[in-house]
Amino acid sequence: MAWRIDTHLIRGEIDNRIRGRIVGRLWFLGREAPVELDLQGNASRDLAGRRLQFVNPSPQPGLAALFSGRQIGVVGDFTASRKVRVPEISLEQMGTYYGLNKPFPWHWGNSVYFEWFSGANGRVVIETASYQLRIASDAAWEMTAEEEAEQRQKNAEATEQFFQKLGLLSSECTAFKPPLETRDTDDSELERSEEDDDRFGDDDDNGERESWRGDAPLSEEEADELIADSDRLTDRLLARLDEAGEGADLESILEEELERRREDADMPPLTPEEQARRAEWMEEVNRAAEEIAKDPGFQADLERRHPLSERLRDFALRLMAAADQGHWLPADDTSEHPVSDLIRSVTKAGGKLAGALDGRDWPPPVDECGVCIAWLKRALGYLEDATIAADFCRENRLADADAMAQTGQDIADLNREIGTLIDSLRDRLSRGFD
Repeated sequence: MAWRIDTHLIRGEIDNRIRGRIVGRLWFLGREAPVELDLQGNASRDLAGRRLQFVNPSPQPGLAALFSGRQIGVVGDFTASRKVRVPEISLEQMGTYYGLNKPFPWHWGNSVYFEWFSGANGRVVIETASYQLRIASDAAWEMTAEEEAEQRQKNAEATEQFFQKLGLLSSECTAFKPPLETRDTDDSELERSEEDDDRFGDDDDNGERESWRGDAPLSEEEADELIADSDRLTDRLLARLDEAGEGADLESILEEELERRREDADMPPLTPEEQARRAEWMEEVNRAAEEIAKDPGFQADLERRHPLSERLRDFALRLMAAADQGHWLPADDTSEHPVSDLIRSVTKAGGKLAGALDGRDWPPPVDECGVCIAWLKRALGYLEDATIAADFCRENRLADADAMAQTGQDIADLNREIGTLIDSLRDRLSRGFD
């Protein structure tokens, strides 16, 4: 589930005349001011470079007040030509047909499908075949079929990275390294910590210097724990948003999940000072969620790619194209189909690989090595899932056997190169600061 808002809309406009950005306004029954859209990404080929206006002939009240008036986020899928079955009878008549176990009359029609992910409300979907549409005939720019396939991959990666960054930020806001006295240390480490306190430490309320290892890079184990915690938090957030559906409040859900994590860890109740600091963290998380989405650097980072990340992206695009051309997916495809599982696993691996490699200088600073290793290992996990799916498709003749054999070889090559990167990062991390 998600925020499904199509029935409450009176009218709207979507504008993708600027590459890499979709803006728009949505007017709802019961609201005076329009909801503003500011999304990173492009629409599909039918709307790319164009401005679309649409009207709902029968709007209904009921949009929850929690739906934010400013939707800042990333594009999932934007098209006005998704093929759907349109019933030729009323809902009441459909009930009669269903009761008689008779198929109802229908025809294929075009449906708008607008999907985005915002920092305020999570996943939002507008899906309907009943809107009256007017698409501007003059396009500011045109998207080729190859660019459309690439855009699908970009949108999937942008969505993955948006929630990946949000989950990591939320984890970092509540993750602290323990004081030195609670950790196994040797004399040299204590001496180094005292020296580093002069550079990094802060005086506490008693005027004494706190001994936190703020200078030491995250170890691989610590980074694994941080990223795993981030992934768990992100998964719980998405599950809660789906469960809540329309009316979901991302801020409240995030706060509840952070509190739940404290309880699971059997941590003592927050003091008033800690509660005040938690409130500051929540403000920072909410502010950062919007900044992640609207910051031009977020889109620029997506374009700044490591060669291996680029290879995996091209691999995913080839898979998508082969699935389309070979008709590997049935017309009524669901996400449970093994070919969909294969493509989804490769796409998710691409998101994790991008988190580790893209948008940064290479090799990364030592203090980023642990997190890079953790993301690379997760990419390997998704590629393992992709291998299983490819083998299943080949054995059950769900896709071209030669193509699936080549897919397995491509994944094996990627695994080896990712393993080489992990080894180099581990070596760099073991040396400490250069």
